Amino acid sequence: MALREIELLGSKALRRPASPVESFDDELRRLVADMFDTMYEAEGIGLAGPQVGVSRRVLVVDVKDEEGGRQVHALVNPEIVHSSRESEKNSEGCLSIPGIEERVERPVRVAVEARSPEGEELRIEADGLLARALQHEVDHLDGILFIDRLSPLKRRILMKKWRKQREKKR
Repeated sequence: MALREIELLGSKALRRPASPVESFDDELRRLVADMFDTMYEAEGIGLAGPQVGVSRRVLVVDVKDEEGGRQVHALVNPEIVHSSRESEKNSEGCLSIPGIEERVERPVRVAVEARSPEGEELRIEADGLLARALQHEVDHLDGILFIDRLSPLKRRILMKKWRKQREKKR
């Protein structure tokens, strides 16, 4: 498998809604494997196609559950079909905006329907960190970043911090 370059804030790829996947073939399975490798290398818990410059509705997640186990999923054409009315604020970061974290309000529970990379129909009922990660990655497929869910003031503060970090790295 291969590592892919992660698109950073400012990339047009992050703002375009991704296209549905129509072919469940070896190319798709290679993309999924590459996305897992890239996510693990970057020490993330989720990654969406647009984040590696591929405008296709594919995401991968690997989160620890409350019992210490892992929830590992590769989802193709995922759709959130139900969200709880109950919501909570919790900290989020993003591999495409490294070094930036902020509390984001999201529904506590979601149900997601998707297909596996082999084309099998899936339904995932999630809560906690898995629900948050799935919502975050589905947002990426729609061209939405977690900073878009913040107040204008918080977004400005974070963007100022982001620009300072980028300048230091140059």
